[in-house]
Amino acid sequence: MDGMHYSSRWRVIGHEWAIEHLTRSLNANRLRHAYLITGAAGIGKTTFAWALAQAVSCLADEGRPCGVCRACTLVAHNNYADFNLIESDASRLKIEQIRDMQRVLALRPVEGRYRVVLLRRFHEATPQAMDSLLKTLEEPPPYVLLLLTADATESLLPTIRSRCQPIRLRPLPTPVVRHALEAQFGADPERAALLAQLSGGRMGWAVRALQDESLLDRRNEWIEKLENALGMTRAGRFALAEALSRDKSALEPLLDLWQSYWRDAMLLGYSATTPITNRDRQNSLGQIARSISVDEAHHALTAIRRTQRYLKQNVNPRLALDVLMLDMPRVRVYPAPPGPGD
Repeated sequence: MDGMHYSSRWRVIGHEWAIEHLTRSLNANRLRHAYLITGAAGIGKTTFAWALAQAVSCLADEGRPCGVCRACTLVAHNNYADFNLIESDASRLKIEQIRDMQRVLALRPVEGRYRVVLLRRFHEATPQAMDSLLKTLEEPPPYVLLLLTADATESLLPTIRSRCQPIRLRPLPTPVVRHALEAQFGADPERAALLAQLSGGRMGWAVRALQDESLLDRRNEWIEKLENALGMTRAGRFALAEALSRDKSALEPLLDLWQSYWRDAMLLGYSATTPITNRDRQNSLGQIARSISVDEAHHALTAIRRTQRYLKQNVNPRLALDVLMLDMPRVRVYPAPPGPGD
């Protein structure tokens, strides 16, 4: 190890347990050749993988990753000779990209100890791309480090999962997200508190929502579609399903949001003390919790999860959404009364 020392002080918010685990592996020179970093969209998988790439490339003798040396700086700007970022093109990561990567991996590192490749959103890889990657995973050169990120692992080949060390990132505590938004991103306390709660522990989502107000606008639009659908006729619901099916790229985040909504409805139905995620919809969620049973809310939540599985299995989105609409309870949601000064 030539006296090198790795620190657990990475430029990452939260996920201390994962950082400690990898720091111990680095200091013991027991790094695996491939890691599969998973977790909800926006939870910080790419940021985490980038920090690991900095750690193994860092030139400092102590406290790696230092974040300021030439290697750390170049990695951060995706301009380091021994670091490659590969991500999907139009929501598909293709076999040609894997073959290009393999040609690069045949070359030894130019400057560092490792040639690091970050394969971002690998759940979007085609079956052919996954098959091609297996060849590298089975017999990787000793200087290669592969970092795969994926929102979910269901679509990945079991042989890929078995050849990677899994790191599943967990949602951050709400106070951690709130403090980071205030201290590091300059959010005012009220907005930081709201975004932290709505984020569900996803730091990346919270930062994007702070910097791009259209994310909150879109979120409100999606929740309103759900609340309106609950009072619709079957024909109205099918028309909504058709409209939603036209934008396939939006279905995954939309269904994640709807899932958190029904989880909140269940919490209110149980009169749980756990804070709800969508606290700005307290009025409508309260109406739903009073109008339907907890079992009905759970049935809707299960139906959304089933729809997500269908979509990952390439079931026709329109058909999957039609079935989902039939599984939603029927309840009329009324707007919240205007507050003082409205």
